[in-house]
Amino acid sequence: MTVLRGLREAVLLFVVVGALVAVAAMIWVAVGGGDYAGRLGIGLVVVGGLIGMTGDLTLSRIGMLGPRAIFGAAPERETAGGGRVLTGVGIFLFVGLPLVVVGVLLLT
Repeated sequence: MTVLRGLREAVLLFVVVGALVAVAAMIWVAVGGGDYAGRLGIGLVVVGGLIGMTGDLTLSRIGMLGPRAIFGAAPERETAGGGRVLTGVGIFLFVGLPLVVVGVLLLT
């Protein structure tokens, strides 16, 4: 059951990120012209690389350390996933890496 929830979460993240990158590539082509597939591939590689490097909500946790300290709240625990199933490794393997692969295939 947990495996299916994790795969469902990965597919949802992949689709949402893919849709956002597709819209950004459309705007990029509308403003600057050029090949849509190439720009989409570049966008997927960049976003997949960023997701692969961060792996999780690491950047948002780092950004909240200062405000949490000011208000006297304890740092977030690493185990608190907010109801999420995938870990950073799972996000890298099932979301970031496929985005990069699809982006590279679009560039060739």
